[in-house]
Amino acid sequence: MSLISLLLAHTATVSLALVLTAFIFLYFYSKSSKSSNYNFPPGPPALPVIGNLNILDLHQPHKTLSKLSETYGNVFTFHMGPKKYLVLTGYEAVNEALVTQADDFSERGQTHTTEIFSKGGNGVAFGKGESWKVMRRFTLSTLRALGMGKMTTEDRIIEESQRLVEVFQSHKGKPFDPQIIINSAVSNIICSIMFGDRFDYSDAQFLNMQRILNGNMKLIVSPKTQLYNVFPFLGFFLSDHKKIDTNQTILQEYFRNAYKDCKDSVDSNDLRSFIDTFISRQREEEARNSNKYFHEGNMAATVGNLFGAGTEPTSTTLRWGLLLMMKYPHIQDKVQEEIESVIGRERPPQAEDRKRMPYMDAVLHEIQRVGNVVPMNLLHETTGDTTFRGYRIPKGTPVIPLLSSVLSDKTQWETPHQFNPNHFLDTQGKFVKRDAFMPFSAGRRLCIGETLAKMELFLFFTMLLQKFHFRPPQEVSREQLDLTPTPGFTSGPQPFQLCALSH
Repeated sequence: MSLISLLLAHTATVSLALVLTAFIFLYFYSKSSKSSNYNFPPGPPALPVIGNLNILDLHQPHKTLSKLSETYGNVFTFHMGPKKYLVLTGYEAVNEALVTQADDFSERGQTHTTEIFSKGGNGVAFGKGESWKVMRRFTLSTLRALGMGKMTTEDRIIEESQRLVEVFQSHKGKPFDPQIIINSAVSNIICSIMFGDRFDYSDAQFLNMQRILNGNMKLIVSPKTQLYNVFPFLGFFLSDHKKIDTNQTILQEYFRNAYKDCKDSVDSNDLRSFIDTFISRQREEEARNSNKYFHEGNMAATVGNLFGAGTEPTSTTLRWGLLLMMKYPHIQDKVQEEIESVIGRERPPQAEDRKRMPYMDAVLHEIQRVGNVVPMNLLHETTGDTTFRGYRIPKGTPVIPLLSSVLSDKTQWETPHQFNPNHFLDTQGKFVKRDAFMPFSAGRRLCIGETLAKMELFLFFTMLLQKFHFRPPQEVSREQLDLTPTPGFTSGPQPFQLCALSH
């Protein structure tokens, strides 16, 4: 064996020894740090160092956790390496924690990867503490002032829907993949709010921003990223978190440039965008010498959160909707009959129409339930020492309120694993609200853009079904349409093509 080979072998041996030493240290440290003051609920037996990672499906962890609840109940402990996670499944447990005991479970859990997005607790999605509270209040009030849920936003969505229809018409009934154009149309709504303007569908920078966002949605829950979150010292061998960091840097650079471009020209009496309003508030805080939170880092993180949350979940839900309409043409026919009777074929739909369209409302809710777009929810964390269902849980415990288990809870839904709009209709065909409908989560961390997302889903989906009948390409039967979700932070349908036939 050559000297170089010997040196390489020696280096590999030393590296392995260091990794094993770190594993052993973490294991015994976690054991020694246990306190008799706390008692966690039972869960699957944990192995030294790796905990329960040996039984976790890293591609679809929500399925593993749902299955475990059948054995250990709706509240159980799961070990991610040496760290204990509290897992909540089913409507009753999740609602009790996030709504009834909202004060105890409202902190945002952090991982090494989410730190890349928050940069020390910035923003509204992964923000923490007082900074999160200030940013959430500001963001909500600003979105409302800029028209969220009002006529101004409705007009934007209708106009964007009409542009989307034109693109669908340009394919003249031939098969095409709708993902990029739907992403672009939905993204333009939140972009017009953030930047005060929309993008052309062919804009290279706009398309690159979406590509980066879609990539991060997959990378953030990849097996490599999940292992890095548990064992960050393995980051040298695991590359996905580095790609996320690079992608996030590119996105934030764009947001920072947009901020710098208008920082000196903002008129506080004529605020046209979220960034304009942030700059105006920043000036006010600086004038009072009290500017703790309105800094460029919080701006970039918050705008990034809005861009992601305002693009990916809604566009993914719309794609689920079109796929399900092709899969169940009798439901598509019934939706179009209601559109015809309430709106007709010429007048654009309006948000007010929803009140007179119970079947459409039920179908949209069922698309969200079955689509299960954010199955794992965002990680929560206990704000202090907490008692929950007789268990004493310490401050800072990461909590997984499993949304997929709520949306498929067999105690709440008559046919939880079937696409069935009757879940949201009474015997007279009137729309019925269901408490277990939680696609936007619940409690203090309820999705900040829920109102906007609901309006977008209704207006985009209704206009598309008003103008087109959707069917799969000729060579694909409806039975062949695949409803298996793709792994990712947002759970989307497999890539598919459709034919949009004008009618």
